[in-house]
Amino acid sequence: MSGTYTATLPARERTVVFLTSLLDAERARRGTRTGRRALSTLAQAVLVLRWFLDGTRMTQLAVDNRIGKSTGYDYLHEGIDVLAVRAPGLESALLAAKMAGHDHVSIDGTLIETDRCRTPGPTKGVDLWWSGKHANHGGNIQVITAPDGWPLWTSEVRPGREHDTTALREHLEILPALKSWITENRPALGDLGYEGEADTITVAFKKPKGGELTDEQKTHNKAHNGKRAIGERGNSLLKMTFKALRNISLCPWRIGKIIAAALVLLHTDHDRTT
Repeated sequence: MSGTYTATLPARERTVVFLTSLLDAERARRGTRTGRRALSTLAQAVLVLRWFLDGTRMTQLAVDNRIGKSTGYDYLHEGIDVLAVRAPGLESALLAAKMAGHDHVSIDGTLIETDRCRTPGPTKGVDLWWSGKHANHGGNIQVITAPDGWPLWTSEVRPGREHDTTALREHLEILPALKSWITENRPALGDLGYEGEADTITVAFKKPKGGELTDEQKTHNKAHNGKRAIGERGNSLLKMTFKALRNISLCPWRIGKIIAAALVLLHTDHDRTT
């Protein structure tokens, strides 16, 4: 026995139209002839948005659209790619933050969980994508946010085994861009995971072993942690808005593009970039 039900896509009409127009442009670029695709660009856009927003399984999406799973994945990856290419670059995002008058930005790493991926890492017997901190497989993404926690930029993915500082250093563009940002007395705030780059990223004072923080250091930490806590809203906003980001079953090396695509959708749906 099977049943049908009606659902409403939790996205604004402009977001659907925006993605449909990108897919139209991509088919024109490829020279796709009319009638050669199983789905219209509108139906493809809805498929992609259902995957992102509701985390709908491809098995269900394929059935609903009367297409094969492999075709469904092709449509999904095409949608991810046309969105990700529209994501802002780091320098552009920081310039926009400056023009918007933001007095600081925050940086925070987040683990995007994945299904188990048997890829050998540098440590014998430990998978490349295994995060000991989170006790799960996943990819490390660095996110830069505005003072109110609005996500401005997301990085490419690094294996979940990497500490935030390690992942940060692997993204060669981040530290130089942040060093340029802080030259005008605009700090970049981070948690103690970035302690190794404290010359660039402002972190809280760490309690010394066997000692105590001074009153001045405690006051600094209270103010710093209050601002940074708001900045961490960006990671929660992405994961709460897009259920697909809570656990990704695609190739983990695709996580960076998936997050970038989600960022573009978020900016479009809220008509806000900074």
